[in-house]
Amino acid sequence: MTSILTIGRRDMLRASLMGSAAALIPSAARAASTMPRSTPVRWIDGEAPRLSLGQTFGVPWPRGAVKPGAPLAVRGDGKPLPSQHWTLATWPDGSLKWSAHALPAGMDQPATLDVAPGRPTAPKAGVMVREQADMVEIVSGATRWRIPRSGAVAIAGAWAGDRQVMGPLTLVASIDDAPENGRRTQLTGRIDRVTVEQKGPVRAVVRIEGMHAGAGRSLLPFTMRLYAYAGGDHLRVVHSFIFDGDPGKDFVSSLGLVAAVPMAGAPHDRHVRLATTQGHLFSEAVRPLTGLRRDPGEAARAAQIAGRAVPMDAMADSVRPLLDRIPTWSDFSLSQLSADGFAIVKRTQAGHAWVDATAGTRALGLGYVGSPMGGVALAARYFWQRHPTQIDISDAASDEARMALWLWSPDARPMDMRPYRGVLGMEGYDAQNEGLAITYEDYEPGWDSATGTARTSELTLWACAATPGADRLAAMAQANAVPPQLMVEPQRIHAANVFGPWALPDRSTPMKARIEDQITNLAAFYEAEVDRRRWYGFWNHGDIMHTYDADRHQWRYDIGGFAWDNSELSPDLWLWLSVLRTGDAGLFRFAEAMTRHTGEVDVYHLGRFKGLGTRHGVQHWSDSSKQPRISNAIYRRIYYYLTGDERVGDLMRDLLLSDQTLAHVEIGRKVPGAERKTLPDGVIEMTFGTTWCAVASSWLAEWERTGERKWRDRLLAGMTSIGGLQYGWLTGTAPFDLSTGRFLGKGDSISVSHLNAVFGALELNAELLDLLDVPAYRTAWLDYCRWFNAPRAQWEAKFPFPYRGRNLREGHSRLTAYLAHETRDPAMARRAWEEFFSGEAGLGLSQGDPRVTLQGPQILGPTVEWPHVSTNAAAQWGLAAIENLALIPDALPAQS
Repeated sequence: MTSILTIGRRDMLRASLMGSAAALIPSAARAASTMPRSTPVRWIDGEAPRLSLGQTFGVPWPRGAVKPGAPLAVRGDGKPLPSQHWTLATWPDGSLKWSAHALPAGMDQPATLDVAPGRPTAPKAGVMVREQADMVEIVSGATRWRIPRSGAVAIAGAWAGDRQVMGPLTLVASIDDAPENGRRTQLTGRIDRVTVEQKGPVRAVVRIEGMHAGAGRSLLPFTMRLYAYAGGDHLRVVHSFIFDGDPGKDFVSSLGLVAAVPMAGAPHDRHVRLATTQGHLFSEAVRPLTGLRRDPGEAARAAQIAGRAVPMDAMADSVRPLLDRIPTWSDFSLSQLSADGFAIVKRTQAGHAWVDATAGTRALGLGYVGSPMGGVALAARYFWQRHPTQIDISDAASDEARMALWLWSPDARPMDMRPYRGVLGMEGYDAQNEGLAITYEDYEPGWDSATGTARTSELTLWACAATPGADRLAAMAQANAVPPQLMVEPQRIHAANVFGPWALPDRSTPMKARIEDQITNLAAFYEAEVDRRRWYGFWNHGDIMHTYDADRHQWRYDIGGFAWDNSELSPDLWLWLSVLRTGDAGLFRFAEAMTRHTGEVDVYHLGRFKGLGTRHGVQHWSDSSKQPRISNAIYRRIYYYLTGDERVGDLMRDLLLSDQTLAHVEIGRKVPGAERKTLPDGVIEMTFGTTWCAVASSWLAEWERTGERKWRDRLLAGMTSIGGLQYGWLTGTAPFDLSTGRFLGKGDSISVSHLNAVFGALELNAELLDLLDVPAYRTAWLDYCRWFNAPRAQWEAKFPFPYRGRNLREGHSRLTAYLAHETRDPAMARRAWEEFFSGEAGLGLSQGDPRVTLQGPQILGPTVEWPHVSTNAAAQWGLAAIENLALIPDALPAQS
């Protein structure tokens, strides 16, 4: 049967109010896509980097355009580039939705790139993996890495050609039994499983899983992925661990990686390098030859400064016989115990005093030790942002040096994961609700546990054939600290019709320009607040605060539910849509850090709350409200597809059964006066937006990624059963059968919550309704969009239930806009913009840039404020602005 699309004159008039006539084209028609001839890809920083450590990026494809398994090639500056690609997601028709592409490491990177049909080019010297019964070996050019399948060593060694340049690398940690002066138990990573996930030729990935063990205990489970890229002499290391201890008894006092480094040559040919600030290094030899009372000669001094072997025949006769009288410096330490200060000290050997070497502000986090015969460099991303960190180099004067990179410094106070507050007589729900009324914190004894939270760190490990030159080391440090990133051009991403309603920036009218300016300014304000307010530290970096205290000129970091935001009302989604629209490098990295935080620290990865996230609070785990709305996969999904990041893929997959946790964690247990229904075993009360949409986002991601029908069927079960309720989405909540995924009952009552649609519900539903044809669900969702912000008189004329006040009217304007777009209703489009411009329970549209600079003794230091800001309002305003401009751009009035 052939479907013919006809568009009448009246429809065209309506379309002029909504935007382009493309708004009228149903998804089935949009599916008839052809493969783009070329997909432009750009460096997010606008230019090719000095050094790339290997690239992985995602490419979206229009539905039906690319067959699964079709060959895809990458070109750089018009020439074929070695590449490797694989499938990240498919459309329901089986066509390719997202592909991932890997490119080699190297200094000479092309300025312009594109992806096009064609067989990918193989690298001249590809990376490969050799699997043995007890060992996995990664080979990249002349560099080899050996990974045992079990034992206490994560990497057995590294070789540059035939020469071993690194000995065993181990994961280490320690636990104290008290926050101060406790007994310390040393732990070593035990390898339980090694899995080869990719074998090259451009990119190889090996996953290592295990536990830290010592003194009869096994705890702090870890996953570590090793990435090797063709053209590189390094491994990218992604290290994740879960805190599974008792917060009141187990105080993590160190966490890191330690590598053994064979040392060869005379002490004056052995070198230590520590990256300080961008483009700068602390560079010293184990036995210094410069600054001596007797000059060894220019050739000797120049060789040592460059990291080359000192030519002994060129050394002055007055120095050569006295070399043994020069003290050797065996131990070096760089400690970054705050975001604003590092110190470097060194000593000749254990048992002797440390000597202050230098100090600075924010170290890049790379250390190197070695000789002209080879060495090891190790670096951590977010080194100063996630203080307290440290790099220790020891025994450099011996036959084997030791380099430790500490993700948590052993010289800092141990991690204190205990609750920040006492019970204060709040054992019962009534008292807890009183606490909620005064501090906005939903406290409950025993529900403020950190057990089950996680953290992922990114590092780079180099096996160096010789001591790298200063320029090379500086480039290595910078590439690790601020990794270059490729991203498809925003126009091309938008053309693929992914991630729901959003559009490219449009300043074609004064009002559009005014809205676009605030979209830009608001994101820039929050990005800058991270540094202004020092939102740093191991457990905090990546999150932002919830609400501002204008009296103290400070975010409410110490007031209950007003402190850390923990994804409340979708700032993650707002930022990622902003990245999609602009490709802005600063926003990309801001959103990336948030994704690394909110998906790890704010979510439980084991234990009784597994799969749930924690509501906003003073600590990231302190609030007793544990919900899927925070662990929501929709907040991670955009980053996953843009980068192909396996760890984020794991986190989304780990949420597939999070609805089952709600069988013993009742979200609404404290709501005063709420009806407590007696439900059969395996049936729970579930809200549609804050819960079902949140867990459904993980099912959607898994269906896309694997094509497994059971996840599609689980989505359909929820959609059809909501569509079958008398009041559909307006029912708000209903009994949910955990086994079938269906909602039960008649749905003959209405429960409208201001929270139900502000945790990604519209964005998810826009995609679901584009992928799955469920007419009853579509009707149910559009009804909700129509009636949430409807005037009171219209509501009372329609429903037999009393009208209750609405909240977040401004943010919910995008629901009205979606309705207007889908039904081509100009009146609804006008209503949506009126709701948006009302500013009701939101941020409002400012005249000009509202940011003000403050100085004076009443504040901590010079700062910038956005009057009346809160992250709830900012995130919802940002989403509404972006989506309204996408859905109903030409219905925008000339004046607000």
